[in-house]
Order: sequence, then C-alpha cells, then structure tokens
Amino acid sequence: MRTLYDINITGKRVLIRQDLNVPVTDGRVTSDARILAALPTLQYALQQQAAVLVMSHLGRPAEGHPEPHYSLAPVAKRLSELLGQTVRLASNWLTGVNVAPGELVLCENVRFCTGEKVNDPELAKQMSALCDVYVMDAFGTAHRAQASTEGIIHVAPTAVAGPLLQAELDALEKVLHKPKRPLLAIIGGSKVSTKLNVLNNIMPQVDHLITGGGIANTLLAAAGYPVGKSLYEPDLLDAANDMLASGKIPLPTDVVVGESFSTDTTATVKPITEVGDNDLILDIGLETAADYSRIIHASGTILWNGPVGVFEFPAFANGTRTLSEAVAASDAFSVAGGGDTLAAISQFGVTEGISYQSTGGGAFLEYVEGKTLPAVAALQARNRPSA
Repeated sequence: MRTLYDINITGKRVLIRQDLNVPVTDGRVTSDARILAALPTLQYALQQQAAVLVMSHLGRPAEGHPEPHYSLAPVAKRLSELLGQTVRLASNWLTGVNVAPGELVLCENVRFCTGEKVNDPELAKQMSALCDVYVMDAFGTAHRAQASTEGIIHVAPTAVAGPLLQAELDALEKVLHKPKRPLLAIIGGSKVSTKLNVLNNIMPQVDHLITGGGIANTLLAAAGYPVGKSLYEPDLLDAANDMLASGKIPLPTDVVVGESFSTDTTATVKPITEVGDNDLILDIGLETAADYSRIIHASGTILWNGPVGVFEFPAFANGTRTLSEAVAASDAFSVAGGGDTLAAISQFGVTEGISYQSTGGGAFLEYVEGKTLPAVAALQARNRPSA
C-alpha cells in the first residue's frame, strides 16, 4: 500500500480517519492513549503545511441523532493541548469546512451521519468531496466496512494508508509471518468460543500457547482437572482436547481460588488437583506464574491478548502482574492488543518494555484470526498498478 509518506501533501486538503474513540467522563478525556498514538500522523501533516481534517467516531450513538454525550468536543480540547494549537470542532462538516494550510479541524462524530455504518456510497462521496487526499489511519476500525473507513477509499481523489495503520500491520506481520522463534502466544478471555477462531488460526504457527481465564478453565476441565464453579464451556471440551493434543499448551499446576467473584472474597492458593466444588479459579498460582515466566524469557516473539486472572481485584492480580513484568523484561519482540491487556500493561507500569501496543481491539483479533480487514483490502486494491 502507498502511505502518507509516499505522496506530497503540501498545501493540499487532507482528510484523515483516526480512531479517537476514547473514554470520556464529565466532558473530560480520561485516557488519551489513542489520541497519543494518532499524534505523530497529525503532526506530520501539519508540518507539511497540509490543510487537515480529521474524522473519528465516539461511542455508539443512534445515526442521524447527534447527542451531546457522544460529541468529540472533549477530544478537540485534548488535541489542542497536545498539538499546542487550537483545534476547531466542525459540527456540520459534510457541507464543507474552511481549513487553512497548517490548521487542523476535527469533524464531529462520524456516527452522527446517517449511512455511516451501512457504508452508504452517497455519504462516502460527500466525505471524499472534502479532500484532495484521504488517509486511512484508524487500525481500530479497519475491520468495519463503513463509509468513513472503506467506502471513501474507492471514491477519494487519492487514498493512502496512514503511518499508524501501517505500523500496526507491520508489527502483526512480524509476529504472525516473520517471527523470531520460539513464538509464544498468551491468550486470555472468559470464553473459548469468543476466541476459538484466533486459537485455531495461531495453533499451527506458535511454539507455545499460554492461556488464562475461562479459556484455561475449559482446557483444565478437558484434561480431567476439577474446576469447581469456575467459568468454563462444557460443549467445547472436544475442541479443547484437540488443542491439548498439540503439546504446545502448558496447564497451570496451581491456582488462586475464591468462593465468589468479588474483591472481598478470600484468596487461597491450591494445587490444581485440589480445587473444590465451591471454588472459583480467579488467577494462576506462584508456581505456575514462575513456570510461565521461564517460557516467556526463552521466547523470541510474543503475541499477547488477554490477562491470566482477574487482575482488577488486588488479591488475584499477581499472575497477570508477573507475566506482564516477564514480557517487559524479556528480549522478545512483543505485540500486545485488546483493552484488558493494555489496561494491565498500564496498571503494572510495564509500558516501556512492550515492543508494540496495538490500538485495535476487534481489528486486532480479526487480523490474528486470519481475516481480511475491509479497509486494508480496499487500500491494497486501490493502489495496484492497474487501478
């Protein structure tokens, strides 16, 4: 794909689709991680004296019904602070926006536009009429074929990938197709079913697979271990046994259990063979954490999506903390993705030790599943020599 760096944008109107879908409380951005990830692209466009328009969604408003709760006004304010210049918020931007070279204007929530989610061609044409160059830089929405992410690529005068989108794809390419061995995947989550496609796609590629949460519980049950009242999926025991047959999945030897899913339940460490009928497995034990850490330190590449315990509860945070610190301390190239994973990285202060943190949730998982991301496919098709 051609990228923003491959073309001259000086003096041109550049429309950039970013993923600025950040948490907002009482009109204030409470986590600006996605804004910070987008910042280098925006700064580059401004330095090139482009007239910059930025699109993003925020939350899930009803299309055609703008709601103040979902306004990008707090994002415009935070962008102004980070860029050191005023960022205007344009409400009725589809009818045209005055923007000067070296200026950045944020367009109000694209999901206020009727037809965004269904990828309405006419809406895509309206968007494309605003610019000379369209830049798709929102990896977090690249798995959605919508007007602002995919439809516009087909009709914009010029359409290219943004640096952030390209960096995400490069990092995942390095992990999934050009890994330094051994390749380790750490996959946590409440259910095997929600990540079954991910597990099936990566199993042939990885050398080791560490699991956590309900996924690990289902594997333990399939192996014949007691899991008490723990969340697991009985109907997927056959699939779990098939995965265990690969010999790539280490199982916990000890776990931390409680009698209820709450912060005040008593945490007890037990060998996996002694989990009681009333126990909930909420974390891995010290022995297991040490075993998994040794696997991490011996790895050349690590793909991480999901915690191994209920790290939000202090009594059950040690497993995820230990693995987070091991990943950060290892020499492996590591890519982490998913909201819970990034929250754990932040909570345990290991950000600097992770090679790449993906801004995508659903897009990250779909790429790891082996699916084609519509926006990426459209960019590739648009930039073929015959196009």
